[in-house]
Amino acid sequence: MKIYDSIIIGGGPAGLCAGLYLSRGGYDALLLESGFIGGQASLTSNIENYPGFENGISGIDLAMKMEEQAKRFGLNILYNEVKNINLSGDIKTLLTADGELHAKTVIIACGASPRKLGLPNEENLTGSGVSYCATCDGAFFKGMDVAIIGGGNTAAEDALFLSKIVNKVYIIHRRDNLRAEQSYKNKISETANIEVVYNSKIKQIVEKDGAVNGIEIDKNGESAALFVRGVFVAIGTEPRSGLFKEIKKDENGYIITDENMKTSLPGVYAAGDIRKKSLRQVVTAVADGAVAANSAALFLSGGIV
Repeated sequence: MKIYDSIIIGGGPAGLCAGLYLSRGGYDALLLESGFIGGQASLTSNIENYPGFENGISGIDLAMKMEEQAKRFGLNILYNEVKNINLSGDIKTLLTADGELHAKTVIIACGASPRKLGLPNEENLTGSGVSYCATCDGAFFKGMDVAIIGGGNTAAEDALFLSKIVNKVYIIHRRDNLRAEQSYKNKISETANIEVVYNSKIKQIVEKDGAVNGIEIDKNGESAALFVRGVFVAIGTEPRSGLFKEIKKDENGYIITDENMKTSLPGVYAAGDIRKKSLRQVVTAVADGAVAANSAALFLSGGIV
């Protein structure tokens, strides 16, 4: 039975950085990714606040560079989904579609998924006008009017990206001021085909012939209708932590760690968006990954972490 030094679950920035540090340190590490390398970061059109890229870099380009760097030091990457897991005991067991994997330590870096609106026809219209990724689906709405639900950095970035493709972008925000960084606000105010609809929340997605044909909103207690063909949801994320029932989490499902990324179980660490933290950015994810890898290495060498 092969036993890895460490198995990293998740191929986003946190997981890739953890894999880089462990592999470069001479440890036998395996990274498991169920979807695509880079995680949510790879869906970002331009990352402007990651150090070292003065003109910014696309999320997918940054993810590919991280992957190539980690592979250069010998990181094993396997595209497979973890179905079940047992993290108790000295040897951790992960069940995948292709069988069991075993490791002395585990680093959980599964990230988070887009939060849903919870509207009745939202799921049925996903892929038919409802989207959670502007950079993935924006091209399908060329020349049309679309709405973005949200008011943070993701919503602002999506609006700016879509403004170059679509006819008009409505940002539907429940407060009287966007939560996005000021640099995004400035760009939005300078973009003629973006309109921010404040103090509003979406009530209903209007459907026609199986596709989005508009939305109904509540603006200051009054109903209003907007004819849009696309609805892009950008209202935050939810941690992909449901599999880890043995680990202590907060009320929102985020894994609780200490400053060393240690979880409530020995030899198990969490890094990136899946853990409880105040700032979820690529730069904090890679920092988490580095710390988690260092803690795992100390654990493997008989250290106290």
